[in-house]
Amino acid sequence: MTDHVRLEGRAKVTGTARYADDGRPPGAVYACPVPAAVARGEVTAVDVGAALADPRVLAVLTHLDAPRLGDAGDPTLAVLQSARVAHRGQIVALVVAETLQAAQSGAVGVRVEYAAERHDVVLVEGHPGIYAPQEANGGHPADRVRGDFDTAYAAAAIRIDATYRIGPLHNHPMEPHASTAAWEGGRLTVHDSSQGGHGVRKALAALFGLPEGHVLVVNEHVGGGFGSKGTPRPNVVLAAMAARVVGRPVRLALPRAQLPALVGHRSPTVQRVRLAAGPDGRIEGLAHEILTRSSTLKEFVEQAAVPARVMYRSAVSRTTHRVVRQDVPTPSWMRAPGEAPGMFALESAMDELASACGLDPVELRLRNEPDVEPDSGKPFSSRSLTECLREGARRFGWAGRDPRPGARREGPLLIGTGVAASTYPVLIAPSSAEVRAEPGGAYLVRVNAADIGTGARTVLALVAAEALGVPVDRVRIEIGRSDLPYGAVAGGSSGTSSWGWAVHEAATGLRARLARGAPIPVEGLSERADTREVVGRGSQFARHAFGAQFAEVQVDTDTGEVRLRRLLGVFAAGRILNARTARSQFVGGMVMGASMALLEESTMDPGFGDHAERDLASYHVAVSADVPDVRAYWVDEEDVHVSPLRSKGIGEIGIVGTAAAVANAVHHATGVRVRELPVASRRLLAALA
Repeated sequence: MTDHVRLEGRAKVTGTARYADDGRPPGAVYACPVPAAVARGEVTAVDVGAALADPRVLAVLTHLDAPRLGDAGDPTLAVLQSARVAHRGQIVALVVAETLQAAQSGAVGVRVEYAAERHDVVLVEGHPGIYAPQEANGGHPADRVRGDFDTAYAAAAIRIDATYRIGPLHNHPMEPHASTAAWEGGRLTVHDSSQGGHGVRKALAALFGLPEGHVLVVNEHVGGGFGSKGTPRPNVVLAAMAARVVGRPVRLALPRAQLPALVGHRSPTVQRVRLAAGPDGRIEGLAHEILTRSSTLKEFVEQAAVPARVMYRSAVSRTTHRVVRQDVPTPSWMRAPGEAPGMFALESAMDELASACGLDPVELRLRNEPDVEPDSGKPFSSRSLTECLREGARRFGWAGRDPRPGARREGPLLIGTGVAASTYPVLIAPSSAEVRAEPGGAYLVRVNAADIGTGARTVLALVAAEALGVPVDRVRIEIGRSDLPYGAVAGGSSGTSSWGWAVHEAATGLRARLARGAPIPVEGLSERADTREVVGRGSQFARHAFGAQFAEVQVDTDTGEVRLRRLLGVFAAGRILNARTARSQFVGGMVMGASMALLEESTMDPGFGDHAERDLASYHVAVSADVPDVRAYWVDEEDVHVSPLRSKGIGEIGIVGTAAAVANAVHHATGVRVRELPVASRRLLAALA
């Protein structure tokens, strides 16, 4: 198994890696947005006099004078095009100035008057605006029904009926969303913190009426995204707009306090799970019903019921999504959308079923392994969940566990352990790549991939080197520019499989040409590959990664504080291409899951009409002290049905299941079932009293 260091590691630790806001183009100026101060209404007047009184301020753009934009198919990008305010924090003006300080000062000086309207921002069951969407995120059907669930549920010997809640959650990548834009003639160049340069290029071309070839998007290094940089965001549009108006390059980095309103978030969910089972724990019927919300600007439906269509055998099932549109920022992709929240509910319900049946939670899951994907009836390309559960139990020391809640005590501390399973789909998107043999024996790989901290460069170099049959140190990588061959977005744990497939095909073709004696001219010998046709055929198999997470926690009976003692995951994700970066991915995912379980929380202020936590002092994420012992392993799995690489995505499987494992451990420690995240002390103390 390969265990290679990151190719970009030295550049990052020495500070030579350049991010979107690191450039210093000659003559560059700065922009600072002005956010809306009402949650719903209309701008009636804007006074920019105070801002423009500062000679350093070059321009103030509002809906009255900002350049008109075309339609990019995303209403969140139509910035400064209307007086309407759809949510608090929406951009209503943009100040451009010679210095960052002048831009920030100017933004404070802009006076905006509104005709405020009554807003609707609180998600409640029974909301009159609830409706059934056509589909959920990812193109999944909103509803799927197999058989008569109600009859099966009424007749079952064992029934679980529980509702789980997760509030809104927000991404806070270390690098904020930033863009530097410059026009030259009719061409636009942007350095953008993005997970997908081609998507940004397409949107900017549509918005500014340009041929796509006249837009260059550069994103050579990206400081985290977690889905929030998977689609173009208002910052890149505003930077390009401002650069066109002032005729100079413009730098714009969103203040962290503005991220929650502008770059998407995980929508809150209310999830009702019902399980009908026999006394032996075998599931006879499963229902998973989701209520979530989106904004008035755009529909986004968190596909939280989709994992229930994959995980366990059941004769009948009903999985549904319902949504209500409210005066809130638009939700979007965030760290395993759908699977992360959905599996918290499903795997918590499985733990409740194990207790009701008097079964070990690992054994319950093993008894409900399906022969085929329950919803589609397709055979799995590979499914090694059983091996993950058994190997995880062995490594964790699960055998001999006392199943009684509250049985382990160390002074004021109650100790508990929990388990949960995880799954994430194998997503592969069409991509193109070029591999070039150069005189002297070196090779160059060119593909518009985005390395968001995952080690994409390293893995693509390994893929190319293996296909070429050469040492990896003879391979160079060019990524992160939209003038490179098309690369799909770095999202949905699909990057390596998508880009890597194209790189593998190009490298294999080049090797064959060289083997036939093709000469290498001075400019090099190139081979290109495009996977649109082969990827577009789809698959006759259900393709998923699986895993099992085990957690041990301690709960302080005096304070209700929960501390994670250890976390262990075992995953089946096809062939592991590079052990070092793979382990980092798995561990990082589990840390995110632990953070989701115990710390992360956004609250909606119903009067203010916005989320209250808008910085890292109030929105808590796990740090090293919160995750003292996290270990990741994997089982060998060679899946020939996914791609020539035989690998599956590993970016998000680690987070899925972790939150449920932690919550189940808390129940084992205390006997208290917390059905709402995070598992905060305030939710435990009353029950422990």
